[in-house]
Amino acid sequence: MPDVQSMVLEFVNKLRKRKIEGSQATARCTVELLRSVISHHRVPHHANQASALIDAVKAVGAQLVAANPVELAVGNVVRRVLHIIREEDLSLATAAVAGLDLLDASDDDEDVNGKGIGYPAMSAAVVAAAARSTLRPPSLQTLLEGTPESATVPYTSSSGADSESKSKSADKSSITRKLKHDVIEGVNQLIHEIAGCHEQIAEQAIEHIHQNEVILTLGSSRTVLEFLCAAKEKKRSFRVFVAEGAPRYQGHLLAKDLVARGLQTTVITDSAVFAMISRVNMVIIGAHAVMANGGVIGPVGVNMAALAAKKHAVPFVVLAGSHKLCPLYPHNPEVLLNELRSPSELLDFGEFSDCLDFGSGSGSPLLQVVNPTFDYVPPSLVSLFITDTGGHIPSYMYRLIADYYSADDLVM
Repeated sequence: MPDVQSMVLEFVNKLRKRKIEGSQATARCTVELLRSVISHHRVPHHANQASALIDAVKAVGAQLVAANPVELAVGNVVRRVLHIIREEDLSLATAAVAGLDLLDASDDDEDVNGKGIGYPAMSAAVVAAAARSTLRPPSLQTLLEGTPESATVPYTSSSGADSESKSKSADKSSITRKLKHDVIEGVNQLIHEIAGCHEQIAEQAIEHIHQNEVILTLGSSRTVLEFLCAAKEKKRSFRVFVAEGAPRYQGHLLAKDLVARGLQTTVITDSAVFAMISRVNMVIIGAHAVMANGGVIGPVGVNMAALAAKKHAVPFVVLAGSHKLCPLYPHNPEVLLNELRSPSELLDFGEFSDCLDFGSGSGSPLLQVVNPTFDYVPPSLVSLFITDTGGHIPSYMYRLIADYYSADDLVM
């Protein structure tokens, strides 16, 4: 698949050069690329369709994650797609166990948008009941005889043994087409979910922002912008304090957008957060990523705001789409929590070069400039997470994350 490979290499270069801004845009581009990989992937007739798709997605996903390991949304959506493949494979197996006839579908497996194909829907109760039957441990007799129990059912999961006889090759071909169609349909749903996460989160603003409150935020986040503006559209009158987010001063951009939408806005320096927090009713921030323990990776300076909120008993609320929920923990070796930006954002090169010790002949600088991009906030400082599925406390995040990912896909 040369065309798809060139698309992968092009996207890898964009990730390496940081040409894609924002977790949502990165996640959506990643899922669209994986959809193309799945759609154009060809599997030999004798191979396991699900296993082949999983291997192909993992191979591409490993390249994408290595290109920009700090952008955790890339790994998140790759794991979501892998989870979709495993779920659809299991769904076909359990449907066959339940005696459902799902093999009379169209032969068109190239429809990326999933339109015009009328596959019958399965009952969730039937699937769950069949799953319990399929996933039960094999009997001792089966283990001794070396014969899989699934050999007695009309369809064996493509991640298991092959068909028993040549007479079932046609059924297996139909199952292969059905699996790819269902996976692409699930990926399309994931793309729709990512695209609409801002609106889903903003719809909940009226439940959390009340009349005459003062809201503090930090940096620039489209999710926070839409959330605050949604409350304004519901006739809620409130004021917003925006910490400027030095050294990139992203808070200035957010303040301009808020004023343009008619919100009362006050810009403060980052160092003034502790001084102003006593006047604040709630702190609302956007997240770069939410870890499995409920910890948050956010813009630099957000930990200071969280500590100030904790000290003054002010609720600290984090807004995050489901594509930002990461199944890894901060201590996992594959998690890169931060990256350093250019020192030129803090000091001009002329000022920096004046501090070089040329007398020693080594040219080693006496002045070191550290410019981190992110901050980590432990779950003990977070009051509430608001996602596109609703509000959740930090201790529940691990359970929510478990619904989106498979344990087999945590390490790629």
